[in-house]
Amino acid sequence: QVHLAEAGGGAVQTGGSLTLSCVASGSSLRGTCVGWFRQSPGKEREGVAAIDSDGRTHYADSVKDRFTISRDNADFPLILQMNSLKPDDTAIYTCAAAPWECRGGGLIAMQVLRHMSNGYWGQGTQVTVSS
Repeated sequence: QVHLAEAGGGAVQTGGSLTLSCVASGSSLRGTCVGWFRQSPGKEREGVAAIDSDGRTHYADSVKDRFTISRDNADFPLILQMNSLKPDDTAIYTCAAAPWECRGGGLIAMQVLRHMSNGYWGQGTQVTVSS
């Protein structure tokens, strides 16, 4: 059984940085579609960043140029580097992985993850940004 686990959340002030990591266990997910989502109270889950099987990335407009998603050799751990954090970034951040490869760009990866029915999700890690 595949298990995803996030780490690195915490509380920071506006302008601060955090690095989230997501590790996978139970099966190899090397080269599959992966990404990060977030959800804050009263809001729908939002796709933050995603990588397709060729390493192409996609970011939500709200985090572009501030967040960076990465992984080495198309494998876990999956990293989300978050800089210039704002109070609006406060949310529970969750990593996701599809059990298959996907190509066509990071936006395709994001859509695959958002709509997959047999994928994997972590439990999430809280990020709180104070003003």
